[in-house]
Amino acid sequence: MVAATLVVTGLGISALSLGELRARARQQTAQATPPVQSTPGAETKPSAPAEPATTGTSTRPPDVPPEPARPDAGAQKAGAQPALPPAPAEKTAPPIRER
Repeated sequence: MVAATLVVTGLGISALSLGELRARARQQTAQATPPVQSTPGAETKPSAPAEPATTGTSTRPPDVPPEPARPDAGAQKAGAQPALPPAPAEKTAPPIRER
């Protein structure tokens, strides 16, 4: 009995909602965002700076080449330290025996 009442109530609300949607379709729907308008004098203003100003803290100097994370053997003998710790050995299990 309660289930039937809930179903009938749900159908009634659905019918009312559908009727409201049909009534709104006849009205003019409001636009969510206003249309794009140009800023006055936009033709004479530059759109972006030609070259961004750099302070030197966020960019790498172009005259310094990048160094490898692992120096070659000759460089390591000369005392160069690797930038990264050695990679861990791969963990492998013994092969699965067939039965």
